[in-house]
Amino acid sequence: MSDRIILRAGEALVVGGPPGTAAEPEVVIGALDGPVGTALATLTGDQVAGHTRVFALLNTDVMVRPMTLCVSKVTVNDQRYTNILMGTVQFAIANGVLDAVRAGILPKDQVNDLGIICSVWLAPTIVDVENLDHKVLFDIHRKGMFEAIRKAMANEPDIDWLLENQDKIIHRYYQMGLDGKL
Repeated sequence: MSDRIILRAGEALVVGGPPGTAAEPEVVIGALDGPVGTALATLTGDQVAGHTRVFALLNTDVMVRPMTLCVSKVTVNDQRYTNILMGTVQFAIANGVLDAVRAGILPKDQVNDLGIICSVWLAPTIVDVENLDHKVLFDIHRKGMFEAIRKAMANEPDIDWLLENQDKIIHRYYQMGLDGKL
């Protein structure tokens, strides 16, 4: 049995597709009998209009392990957006979770004892993309989920790297504000 996982957190940003397809998942991972399990149960039972929480599914009745709850960062109020989020993106997240198990990043012997909460970013402008390539969108969000899990489980970035690079990194939107583009 692997060491008990109480709470790990990670995020990733994956870009490279057309505008609106970027993935920026934020995850918490932990034991179902710990704080992550409590949060997962609370979020599942406390639905909020426009921010429906759903389990990551491979299909309408095939939930992945570890149990993964998708929580939208964007208020959902458009049927096309809902279909993309609860279709392509949800499917990509589910596959990213299984990829992490297959790669040994998430311990296979703990998949029934762990939970994942994923805050999902899908740009609201996705509804305006004509001829949306769902394969590209899927691949980006699958990779994003895998990377967020990998970083969470590796505790990346570590504190030494953060301290060394603190003054070298400028937040993109801060810089845009400085440049008068916001």
